[in-house]
Amino acid sequence: MSDFYLWPGFLGTRATFGPDIALVLVLISAVMFTIGWQLAVHKRYDIHRWVQTSAATINALAVLAIMVGSFWGFVLPALSTKWGQTVTTITTIHAAIGTVTFLLGVFVVMRANKLVPKAWRFRNYKLFMRTSYSLYMLTTFIGLVVYVITYILPV
Repeated sequence: MSDFYLWPGFLGTRATFGPDIALVLVLISAVMFTIGWQLAVHKRYDIHRWVQTSAATINALAVLAIMVGSFWGFVLPALSTKWGQTVTTITTIHAAIGTVTFLLGVFVVMRANKLVPKAWRFRNYKLFMRTSYSLYMLTTFIGLVVYVITYILPV
């Protein structure tokens, strides 16, 4: 496992650097997704697309650079022996929902930027974007619960 996961955190909890930076990046993404949603409501579609694409990129960095490695290195190896423990169960649920959310979000952003084949281009933007946004907020909430249980609540 990389030393990156062992560097001291900066948010004043028991977390190391990885979880702290992931939390900050995900919360920035959540704010940006919400701003982007409001831009779409006000029919500012060009800037909406840029804000959403930027938020998805920041989120992808957090997921791919920190969360996947953390789950793969710390949770997955102990899954069979620790399943049923609150933090392991919630973390695994978070990872499962997060995987679906991540894939849908990347697809929506790629579609918005015309980076998918014509046959895959959906026309009902509102359905896909609202679903993606709702799942992202649900995943973010569950991730906050994981962070609080793991690094803030007493052991």
